[in-house]
Amino acid sequence: MKTDERKIDDLLNEQEHEHLEFKEAKGGFHFEKLAKYCAALANEGGGLFVLGITDSRPRRVVGTRAFPNLERTKAGIFDRLRVKVTAEEIRHRDGRVVVFTVPSRPPGVPIGRKGSYWMRAGEDLVPM
Repeated sequence: MKTDERKIDDLLNEQEHEHLEFKEAKGGFHFEKLAKYCAALANEGGGLFVLGITDSRPRRVVGTRAFPNLERTKAGIFDRLRVKVTAEEIRHRDGRVVVFTVPSRPPGVPIGRKGSYWMRAGEDLVPM
């Protein structure tokens, strides 16, 4: 079984795609933007949203202070999206990393936020 730190080291080698998104977010991250990314990931079959790792390659852990109360953050996402996202704080040797695991949306039910159904197009979030 891999240690949490080893899981993060493995993620550093991954490329972003529709099921994996990295954000540096050293000082914080806006909740509404997190909700849109979670909606987009759910609409595309689920995936991971990782804070505290650089967006560009070569990836490195920079740590994040975003969302210190993960239970509150998960509750807020559920309240807004009706999707049960899990969140894990991992203490890596180079800083705190937060990994949100977003499940796929129910079949035939797109997830919306702020009047739009979100998806990723390249590096951007766009309405479906």
